Amino acid sequence: MGGVAKMPAGLCWLLLGVVLAFGVAASPAQASRANHYDFFIKETKVTRLCHEKTVLAVNGQFPGPTIYARAGDVVVVNVYNQGNKNITLHWHGVDQPRNPWFDGPEYITQCPIQPGANFTYRIIFSEEEGTLWWHAHSDFDRATVHGAIIIHPKRGSAYPYTKPHKEMPIILGEWWNVDVEQLLEATKRTGSDVNISDANTINGQPGDLFPCSKNGTFRMPVEHGKTYLLRIINAGLTNEMFFGVAGHRLTVVGTDGRYLKPFTVDHIMISPGQTMNALLEADRATDGSGNSRYYMAARTFETNPQLRVNNSTATAILEYTDAPPSAGPPDFPSLPAVYDIAAATAYTAQLRSLVTKDHPVDVPTHVDEHMLVTIAVNLLPCGANETCEGPRGNRLAASLNNVSFATPSVDVLDAYYYSIRGVYEPDFPNKPPFFFNFTDSLPLELSFTKRGTKVKVVEYGAVVEVVFQDTGILGAESHPMHLHGFSFYVVGRGFGIFDNNTDPTTYNLVDPPYQNTVSVPRAGWAAIRFRAANPGVWFMHCHFDRHMVWGMDTVFIVKNGKTPDAQMMPRPSTMPKC
Repeated sequence: MGGVAKMPAGLCWLLLGVVLAFGVAASPAQASRANHYDFFIKETKVTRLCHEKTVLAVNGQFPGPTIYARAGDVVVVNVYNQGNKNITLHWHGVDQPRNPWFDGPEYITQCPIQPGANFTYRIIFSEEEGTLWWHAHSDFDRATVHGAIIIHPKRGSAYPYTKPHKEMPIILGEWWNVDVEQLLEATKRTGSDVNISDANTINGQPGDLFPCSKNGTFRMPVEHGKTYLLRIINAGLTNEMFFGVAGHRLTVVGTDGRYLKPFTVDHIMISPGQTMNALLEADRATDGSGNSRYYMAARTFETNPQLRVNNSTATAILEYTDAPPSAGPPDFPSLPAVYDIAAATAYTAQLRSLVTKDHPVDVPTHVDEHMLVTIAVNLLPCGANETCEGPRGNRLAASLNNVSFATPSVDVLDAYYYSIRGVYEPDFPNKPPFFFNFTDSLPLELSFTKRGTKVKVVEYGAVVEVVFQDTGILGAESHPMHLHGFSFYVVGRGFGIFDNNTDPTTYNLVDPPYQNTVSVPRAGWAAIRFRAANPGVWFMHCHFDRHMVWGMDTVFIVKNGKTPDAQMMPRPSTMPKC
């Protein structure tokens, strides 16, 4: 799951000098390893489900290498694109203070890294502590180009819970037998939905319930009486997931690189983009009176019954190494049904920030910018000389406040930095263009949207409240909304249409969870607040990749403050060219 590739000696000394200049300390799990990484992105043959195909992978690993850091570190990642297509990488959940240049989404903060080129990212950690992840932010590449980021406490600091015996990234994902690039091109060409995946995966493997998968099934060895930290990441492109471990309860202690008040559950619900830290006590009998093997399992959670869904269950195996081998199969956990919204809602309601002297909260109580943002899957008319396979011969699209984001050919950050005209419009609306019964099904003619590259410009230091409102256009469903450059307080959630008079009275302003990705309930709403104290250009989008490609995105441009430490860093001379 981890590792750093070797590099030429000259480059090693060069990067080491850069690292020393940044004042980086070695990570706790890798004291002898400098805090820089070489990522070689290249085509790699992988076999799953009796099917071999070529995928993009980092250093030949799927999932890719784990990055280790301590809170406040700076990590350098030199990316060599040895593949056959443009690519970028994003450091999901890392705020990158004043440093949007290395955030990664293509044509938003950078031009992509072209085949045969390389680019060095500088990742600035600040207050994040726990589990985050990195992934490709170009096309559908993150299906196989992703990995964990583990951020330990600063030296001299400790976890706010018992230190685990060992920790393990558990990366939930999806597998398609077809090439994901062909998958994307098909949906772009025809305007249709993306075909569902052939399997869910745990650490890249479907598990032994699938054909040709028994030998590759991920196994985690444990010993009786010891505590293990599962660092759970949902890297899937299309599925929210339930996850649990047979015979064991999970004590959830963190999400999205922040600590939570601990709570114990039989299963979790995790959306694409989110991370959850959970402690597992290896407390099962090892005297031969019970099983010594237990399935970890991940099953799709879906909220829109109109959609086809991959309802398969991925498995891994927890094995007690100090117990006699079991003759029978591993025990299986009881997970909620695919459409069990009540189970997902009950889980999410338990997320609360820890709130201690070492881990305080700073929930804004005064709001400067109020935004109500409707979320919709929409239609665009089929173009001339096109054959479209969306509803009634149209193209599927998606929008925020009825604006379907059109990705420019010049990245928005360069356009803002150099005042290039015609790349974007600074008038993303604070509310939808018209109000209606948002959560009802609507006539098809009201499903159409318009394309535009509209961004929201915010003054430095302003407190922004965004209420995401799901709509029933082409079917209501939950949406994992992710904001780059910031974590935010999820101050409220509910079902139905947001009521500005009554719903704010239900907000949690005491200990709301501090996240970077929020699951907006099906036919409901979620309210977030953040202080815009990170100047730069920051992407906001749904983490269902097909929705992002269809236009369920916008950009926040946060202006510079008055002091040098409140202003965006200068543009690096090494940025790729479009």
